[in-house]
Amino acid sequence: MGMCLPCLGGAADDVVTTPDPEARRRQMAEAAEKRQKECSSRGIKNPEALERKKKKQEDVEKQSMTTSPSGGGLKWQVG
Repeated sequence: MGMCLPCLGGAADDVVTTPDPEARRRQMAEAAEKRQKECSSRGIKNPEALERKKKKQEDVEKQSMTTSPSGGGLKWQVG
């Protein structure tokens, strides 16, 4: 006669326990961030280089916004 109930035999070791809701929520958030990162870098061979390029472009734009065109040009002298 075989054992068909997990409480009678060693089958209790095979039962997978689910993590608490907070740990589950954290795991799901990490997985979502990973999927989003993979999706955003799809088709890009070097995502780090792309990030550096974007950052440099933003810095150039920010610098051009802070410098005024009337402050640093050639001065014309009349007369």
